[in-house]
Amino acid sequence: MVRWAPYVPVAERRKKAEREMVKRRKAGQAVSPVVITGRTIASSAWGKAWCDTMESFGDYDSRLPRGRSYVRNGSVVDLQITAGKVTAQVAGSSLYAVTVTIHPLPKSHWQILRKDCADSIDSLVDLLQGKLSKPVMERLCRPGTGLFPKSSEIKFSCSCPDWASMCKHVAATLYGIGARLDHQPELLFALRGVDHHELITDFGQGGPLAKAPPSSANILETDDVAALFGLDMVASPAPPMETPSQPKPAARKKKSAPANADMELTADGYVKWWKD
Repeated sequence: MVRWAPYVPVAERRKKAEREMVKRRKAGQAVSPVVITGRTIASSAWGKAWCDTMESFGDYDSRLPRGRSYVRNGSVVDLQITAGKVTAQVAGSSLYAVTVTIHPLPKSHWQILRKDCADSIDSLVDLLQGKLSKPVMERLCRPGTGLFPKSSEIKFSCSCPDWASMCKHVAATLYGIGARLDHQPELLFALRGVDHHELITDFGQGGPLAKAPPSSANILETDDVAALFGLDMVASPAPPMETPSQPKPAARKKKSAPANADMELTADGYVKWWKD
């Protein structure tokens, strides 16, 4: 005959777990609970991508719903993410210890991933906020060859008496990882054993996902700009062409009167002279 542990209300479980966490803090241990506000577990690009990846694994289906309830009600009272390993304390009828181990990303996969994304990521801020183009995000989030592990690369254990390979405490921990990535997305790279700064390194040549220069079809001509903004664009008048200057006529050399000459003013205003 199987004897189930008596039901303990959520509020009582959390109070008991919080008292234990206070003791650990006083002992100098780092404690980092998962706090969910509202119903949404993860809202960032990386957090949602993690949760979507976990939900895509068919062998996790039966336990994930209970895990969502546990993480929402604050049962994950401590969660620590390090290279290849996640440890958690989850409040149940007792306080249970959960360990999730994940294979490091193979170096060959990381190098291919870096080359594929070369020149496609503008800044570290864009990378951590997930503000990348759709092809780049899909490449980074691809299970197995991207940053996210395959189900076969994830191992977990829990100190609870549940016989299932994935209990609700493990499921709550997996969702807690997604919630933590909302605030510390760099932990995803640490978990897979890679340095996220290396994705910003310039390889000197664009990868297959690099940005392409704008094509002529995407360049607006003047008429297109006018139509787009509703402007009456009048062409500026061309400056008047300069007329080549005409050479000035050479000045007539004034003749001087010969010596001993007689001068006479003619009727039309000319001066004439003659010499005897």
